[in-house]
Amino acid sequence: MLKFDEYSKIAQVAVRHAQNAFVSDEKLASEWQALRFHDKPDMAAALAEYEAFLSQLDCDEVIELPAADTLTIDSIYTRDSILVSPKGLIVCNMGRASRTPEAAANAAVYAQLGHTVAGQITSPGTLEGGDFIWLDEHHAAVGLGPRTNEEGIRQLQDILGTEVELFVVELPDPDHPDDVLHLMSIISPLDKDLALIYRPFMPQDFILWLQQQGIAFVDVPEEEYLPMGCNVLAMAPRSALMLENLPGVKARLEAAGCTVVTYTGSEISRKGEGGPTCLTRPLQRI
Repeated sequence: MLKFDEYSKIAQVAVRHAQNAFVSDEKLASEWQALRFHDKPDMAAALAEYEAFLSQLDCDEVIELPAADTLTIDSIYTRDSILVSPKGLIVCNMGRASRTPEAAANAAVYAQLGHTVAGQITSPGTLEGGDFIWLDEHHAAVGLGPRTNEEGIRQLQDILGTEVELFVVELPDPDHPDDVLHLMSIISPLDKDLALIYRPFMPQDFILWLQQQGIAFVDVPEEEYLPMGCNVLAMAPRSALMLENLPGVKARLEAAGCTVVTYTGSEISRKGEGGPTCLTRPLQRI
Protein backbone atom coordinates (compact mmCIF):
# COMPACT_ATOMS: atom_id res chain seq x y z
CA MET A 1 0.00 0.00 0.00
CA LEU A 2 1.31 3.44 -0.93
CA LYS A 3 2.03 5.90 1.87
CA PHE A 4 1.47 9.65 1.71
CA ASP A 5 4.07 11.18 3.96
CA GLU A 6 7.65 12.43 3.68
CA TYR A 7 9.43 9.63 5.55
CA SER A 8 8.28 6.15 4.47
CA LYS A 9 10.59 4.11 2.27
CA ILE A 10 10.96 5.63 -1.19
CA ALA A 11 9.94 3.08 -3.81
CA GLN A 12 10.01 5.33 -6.88
CA VAL A 13 11.68 8.71 -7.28
CA ALA A 14 12.15 11.09 -10.19
CA VAL A 15 15.37 13.04 -10.69
CA ARG A 16 16.89 15.09 -13.48
CA HIS A 17 20.58 14.39 -13.81
CA ALA A 18 22.91 17.38 -13.86
CA GLN A 19 23.72 16.46 -17.47
CA ASN A 20 20.06 16.86 -18.45
CA ALA A 21 19.46 20.03 -16.42
CA PHE A 22 22.74 21.93 -16.80
CA VAL A 23 23.34 20.51 -20.34
CA SER A 24 26.50 22.47 -21.11
CA ASP A 25 28.90 25.04 -19.77
CA GLU A 26 27.40 27.51 -22.24
CA LYS A 27 23.90 27.02 -20.82
CA LEU A 28 25.18 27.42 -17.29
CA ALA A 29 27.01 30.62 -18.22
CA SER A 30 23.91 32.12 -19.82
CA GLU A 31 21.46 31.33 -16.98
CA TRP A 32 23.09 31.17 -13.56
CA GLN A 33 23.03 34.90 -12.80
CA ALA A 34 19.44 35.51 -13.93
CA LEU A 35 18.28 32.55 -11.85
CA ARG A 36 20.18 33.88 -8.83
CA PHE A 37 22.56 30.97 -8.34
CA HIS A 38 25.33 32.02 -5.99
CA ASP A 39 27.95 31.22 -8.64
CA LYS A 40 28.23 29.35 -11.93
CA PRO A 41 28.37 25.59 -11.34
CA ASP A 42 31.39 23.81 -12.74
CA MET A 43 30.01 21.33 -15.26
CA ALA A 44 32.53 18.53 -14.77
CA ALA A 45 32.40 18.77 -11.00
CA ALA A 46 28.58 18.88 -11.06
CA LEU A 47 28.40 15.66 -13.08
CA ALA A 48 30.73 13.88 -10.65
CA GLU A 49 28.79 15.22 -7.66
CA TYR A 50 25.50 14.08 -9.13
CA GLU A 51 26.75 10.55 -9.71
CA ALA A 52 27.91 10.43 -6.09
CA PHE A 53 24.53 11.77 -4.98
CA LEU A 54 22.72 9.03 -6.92
CA SER A 55 24.94 6.39 -5.32
CA GLN A 56 23.70 7.51 -1.88
CA LEU A 57 20.02 7.59 -2.90
CA ASP A 58 18.39 4.48 -1.44
CA CYS A 59 15.39 3.81 -3.66
CA ASP A 60 13.90 0.83 -5.50
CA GLU A 61 13.37 2.70 -8.80
CA VAL A 62 14.97 5.93 -10.00
CA ILE A 63 13.30 7.70 -12.95
CA GLU A 64 15.71 9.94 -14.85
CA LEU A 65 13.87 12.83 -16.48
CA PRO A 66 15.09 13.97 -19.90
CA ALA A 67 16.51 17.29 -21.02
CA ALA A 68 14.29 19.71 -22.93
CA ASP A 69 14.89 22.99 -24.71
CA THR A 70 12.13 24.70 -22.70
CA LEU A 71 13.78 24.02 -19.36
CA THR A 72 16.31 26.04 -17.37
CA ILE A 73 19.10 24.84 -15.13
CA ASP A 74 16.59 25.08 -12.23
CA SER A 75 14.99 21.91 -13.61
CA ILE A 76 17.56 19.88 -11.65
CA TYR A 77 15.27 20.53 -8.66
CA THR A 78 12.50 18.11 -9.55
CA ARG A 79 10.38 18.32 -6.40
CA ASP A 80 8.71 21.60 -7.28
CA SER A 81 6.65 20.82 -10.39
CA ILE A 82 4.43 17.99 -9.13
CA LEU A 83 2.68 16.87 -5.95
CA VAL A 84 1.57 13.32 -5.22
CA SER A 85 -1.78 12.55 -3.60
CA PRO A 86 -4.06 9.55 -2.95
CA LYS A 87 -6.16 10.71 -5.90
CA GLY A 88 -3.21 11.05 -8.30
CA LEU A 89 -0.64 13.64 -9.28
CA ILE A 90 -1.26 17.36 -8.87
CA VAL A 91 0.40 19.44 -11.59
CA CYS A 92 1.74 22.70 -10.17
CA ASN A 93 1.73 26.18 -11.63
CA MET A 94 5.19 27.34 -10.65
CA GLY A 95 5.62 30.61 -8.81
CA ARG A 96 8.76 31.40 -10.80
CA ALA A 97 7.66 31.97 -14.40
CA SER A 98 10.89 30.62 -15.90
CA ARG A 99 10.08 27.24 -14.33
CA THR A 100 6.50 26.97 -15.63
CA PRO A 101 7.39 24.55 -18.50
CA GLU A 102 8.78 21.98 -16.04
CA ALA A 103 5.36 20.86 -14.83
CA ALA A 104 4.04 19.76 -18.21
CA ALA A 105 7.37 18.23 -19.27
CA ASN A 106 7.67 16.17 -16.09
CA ALA A 107 3.98 15.22 -15.95
CA ALA A 108 4.21 13.77 -19.46
CA VAL A 109 6.95 11.39 -18.31
CA TYR A 110 4.98 10.37 -15.23
CA ALA A 111 1.89 9.71 -17.37
CA GLN A 112 3.92 7.31 -19.51
CA LEU A 113 4.81 5.45 -16.31
CA GLY A 114 1.12 4.99 -15.53
CA HIS A 115 0.56 7.83 -13.08
CA THR A 116 -2.82 9.54 -13.29
CA VAL A 117 -3.45 13.25 -12.77
CA ALA A 118 -5.92 14.31 -10.09
CA GLY A 119 -5.83 17.99 -10.96
CA GLN A 120 -3.83 21.00 -12.04
CA ILE A 121 -3.18 24.37 -10.44
CA THR A 122 -4.06 27.12 -12.90
CA SER A 123 -3.37 30.86 -13.04
CA PRO A 124 -3.76 33.06 -11.06
CA GLY A 125 -3.04 30.27 -8.58
CA THR A 126 0.60 29.32 -7.96
CA LEU A 127 1.98 26.33 -6.12
CA GLU A 128 5.42 24.72 -5.85
CA GLY A 129 6.22 21.28 -4.48
CA GLY A 130 8.78 22.58 -2.01
CA ASP A 131 5.91 24.34 -0.22
CA PHE A 132 4.00 21.14 0.58
CA ILE A 133 4.48 18.26 2.99
CA TRP A 134 2.39 15.22 3.88
CA LEU A 135 2.34 14.10 7.50
CA ASP A 136 -0.04 11.26 6.66
CA GLU A 137 -2.84 10.79 4.11
CA HIS A 138 -5.23 12.92 6.18
CA HIS A 139 -2.88 15.69 7.34
CA ALA A 140 -0.74 17.98 5.18
CA ALA A 141 0.80 21.44 5.37
CA VAL A 142 1.36 24.07 2.70
CA GLY A 143 3.48 27.21 2.80
CA LEU A 144 1.96 30.55 1.83
CA GLY A 145 4.80 32.65 0.49
CA PRO A 146 6.54 34.00 -2.61
CA ARG A 147 6.05 30.83 -4.72
CA THR A 148 2.65 29.58 -3.47
CA ASN A 149 -0.30 31.96 -3.19
CA GLU A 150 -3.75 31.86 -1.60
CA GLU A 151 -5.50 30.94 -4.85
CA GLY A 152 -3.10 28.08 -5.44
CA ILE A 153 -3.81 26.81 -1.94
CA ARG A 154 -7.58 27.10 -2.51
CA GLN A 155 -7.30 25.00 -5.67
CA LEU A 156 -5.08 22.51 -3.86
CA GLN A 157 -7.65 22.04 -1.10
CA ASP A 158 -10.38 21.53 -3.70
CA ILE A 159 -8.34 18.76 -5.34
CA LEU A 160 -7.38 17.08 -2.06
CA GLY A 161 -10.93 17.22 -0.74
CA THR A 162 -12.34 17.55 2.74
CA GLU A 163 -10.71 14.29 3.86
CA VAL A 164 -7.35 16.07 4.06
CA GLU A 165 -6.71 18.67 6.76
CA LEU A 166 -4.47 21.23 5.07
CA PHE A 167 -2.61 23.50 7.49
CA VAL A 168 -1.51 26.81 5.92
CA VAL A 169 1.88 28.07 7.10
CA GLU A 170 2.65 31.76 6.56
CA LEU A 171 6.28 31.94 5.45
CA PRO A 172 8.62 34.87 6.08
CA ASP A 173 9.57 37.01 3.09
CA PRO A 174 12.93 36.14 1.47
CA ASP A 175 15.66 38.77 1.24
CA HIS A 176 14.98 39.25 -2.49
CA PRO A 177 11.63 38.78 -4.31
CA ASP A 178 13.20 36.35 -6.79
CA ASP A 179 14.71 34.19 -4.06
CA VAL A 180 12.92 31.19 -2.65
CA LEU A 181 12.01 30.24 0.88
CA HIS A 182 9.88 27.12 0.65
CA LEU A 183 8.11 25.39 3.51
CA MET A 184 10.73 22.65 3.19
CA SER A 185 13.38 25.27 3.89
CA ILE A 186 12.21 25.22 7.51
CA ILE A 187 10.99 21.65 8.09
CA SER A 188 12.01 18.17 6.96
CA PRO A 189 9.90 15.28 8.32
CA LEU A 190 12.01 12.27 9.33
CA ASP A 191 9.50 9.83 10.81
CA LYS A 192 5.88 9.73 11.94
CA ASP A 193 6.89 11.35 15.22
CA LEU A 194 10.01 13.37 14.31
CA ALA A 195 10.87 16.39 12.17
CA LEU A 196 13.94 18.55 11.64
CA ILE A 197 13.04 22.24 11.96
CA TYR A 198 14.54 25.71 11.88
CA ARG A 199 12.60 27.12 14.81
CA PRO A 200 13.14 30.89 14.21
CA PHE A 201 11.07 30.70 10.99
CA MET A 202 8.42 28.31 12.32
CA PRO A 203 5.13 30.06 13.25
CA GLN A 204 4.01 29.11 16.73
CA ASP A 205 0.61 27.87 15.54
CA PHE A 206 2.39 25.49 13.13
CA ILE A 207 4.59 24.12 15.91
CA LEU A 208 1.51 23.56 18.09
CA TRP A 209 -0.34 21.82 15.24
CA LEU A 210 2.60 19.50 14.63
CA GLN A 211 2.82 18.71 18.33
CA GLN A 212 -0.88 17.84 18.27
CA GLN A 213 -0.01 15.27 15.58
CA GLY A 214 2.53 13.72 17.97
CA ILE A 215 5.65 15.13 16.34
CA ALA A 216 8.83 15.96 18.26
CA PHE A 217 11.59 18.15 16.88
CA VAL A 218 15.29 18.22 16.14
CA ASP A 219 16.45 21.83 15.92
CA VAL A 220 18.89 23.05 13.27
CA PRO A 221 21.75 25.02 14.87
CA GLU A 222 21.68 28.69 13.89
CA GLU A 223 25.08 28.55 12.21
CA GLU A 224 24.02 25.62 10.00
CA TYR A 225 20.75 27.02 8.67
CA LEU A 226 22.11 29.12 5.79
CA PRO A 227 24.34 26.23 4.55
CA MET A 228 21.02 24.33 4.10
CA GLY A 229 21.07 22.35 7.32
CA CYS A 230 17.28 22.03 7.34
CA ASN A 231 17.12 20.41 3.89
CA VAL A 232 17.25 16.68 4.66
CA LEU A 233 15.65 13.86 2.67
CA ALA A 234 14.14 10.93 4.56
CA MET A 235 14.66 7.86 2.35
CA ALA A 236 12.92 5.67 4.96
CA PRO A 237 11.92 6.28 8.60
CA ARG A 238 14.91 7.89 10.34
CA SER A 239 17.14 7.21 7.32
CA ALA A 240 18.44 10.59 6.22
CA LEU A 241 20.39 11.93 3.24
CA MET A 242 21.90 15.37 3.76
CA LEU A 243 24.66 17.69 2.61
CA GLU A 244 28.10 17.19 4.11
CA ASN A 245 29.88 19.64 6.43
CA LEU A 246 26.88 20.10 8.72
CA PRO A 247 28.25 18.42 11.84
CA GLY A 248 25.73 19.90 14.28
CA VAL A 249 22.69 18.70 12.33
CA LYS A 250 24.27 15.30 11.70
CA ALA A 251 25.08 14.77 15.38
CA ARG A 252 21.59 15.82 16.49
CA LEU A 253 19.92 13.53 13.96
CA GLU A 254 22.06 10.61 15.05
CA ALA A 255 21.25 11.34 18.69
CA ALA A 256 17.57 11.11 17.72
CA GLY A 257 18.13 7.63 16.29
CA CYS A 258 18.61 8.52 12.64
CA THR A 259 21.04 6.89 10.24
CA VAL A 260 22.69 9.64 8.20
CA VAL A 261 24.55 9.59 4.90
CA THR A 262 25.98 12.69 3.23
CA TYR A 263 26.97 13.93 -0.19
CA THR A 264 29.09 16.78 -1.55
CA GLY A 265 26.75 19.37 -3.05
CA SER A 266 28.80 22.47 -3.69
CA GLU A 267 27.90 22.49 -7.41
CA ILE A 268 24.47 20.83 -7.59
CA SER A 269 23.01 22.04 -4.30
CA ARG A 270 24.65 24.99 -2.59
CA LYS A 271 25.18 27.19 -5.65
CA GLY A 272 21.49 26.90 -6.57
CA GLU A 273 20.07 26.61 -3.04
CA GLY A 274 18.56 23.17 -3.64
CA GLY A 275 19.35 20.32 -1.27
CA PRO A 276 18.42 16.63 -1.41
CA THR A 277 14.67 17.19 -0.99
CA CYS A 278 14.77 19.66 -3.91
CA LEU A 279 16.77 17.28 -6.12
CA THR A 280 14.19 14.49 -5.76
CA ARG A 281 10.50 14.00 -6.47
CA PRO A 282 9.42 10.89 -4.59
CA LEU A 283 6.53 9.44 -6.58
CA GLN A 284 5.83 6.39 -4.43
CA ARG A 285 6.55 5.62 -0.80
CA ILE A 286 5.68 2.28 0.81
